Amino acid sequence: MQQLLRVQNFNVSRDGFGAGENQSLERPFGDADPGTMFAWAGATASWPNRTDPGGSRGLDDYLTRDFANNIGAEIMGRNKFGPQRGPWKDLEWRGWWGDEPPFHTPVFVLTHHLRPSFTLSDTTFHFVDADPATVLAQAREAAQGKDVRLGGGAATIREFLDADLVDTLHVAVSDVEIGSGSRLWKSPDELLDRFHLEVVPSPSGVKHHLFWRK
Repeated sequence: MQQLLRVQNFNVSRDGFGAGENQSLERPFGDADPGTMFAWAGATASWPNRTDPGGSRGLDDYLTRDFANNIGAEIMGRNKFGPQRGPWKDLEWRGWWGDEPPFHTPVFVLTHHLRPSFTLSDTTFHFVDADPATVLAQAREAAQGKDVRLGGGAATIREFLDADLVDTLHVAVSDVEIGSGSRLWKSPDELLDRFHLEVVPSPSGVKHHLFWRK
């Protein structure tokens, strides 16, 4: 079976930004408010960080629950892994997620500044400096027949789109504006030369954009 490269539950504003400027340790999404951006997912019964019972069911919950379905590895950009830029000043930083990262698979972090792999719980982070096709080949081998998730951020997704490596995308568009930062698109129509698109509005106010290859 073909191993797909999938973008899942990637959230952008209505003007196409996945994060704002001025990312920092205290603000992983920069000037963007993640509480507003991800409110649709946080309200679902399947939100992985949910500590209270309840939560909504329906379309938003289905897509949130599908996050780990048949995923054997993840690829992410360095800015998703952390706020540092340039050479690693120390190796103490091990991601935003604490001792129990939500991935449960090998994760390949794109960076020009390598560091040793490490494991937290059942997630192993590998740091790679290579072109998208080479990194995808490594991730597919690690995924052992399952699909590979392309986790973002926006610049990383665009890099793999430009290399024509992405098979499917689910992009949730929240009804907020960011104005500047890390942009996925000016319009989703930019992808229609290679992808079919269905837009499914949710009662939560988010619009789910579902792309698959022509």
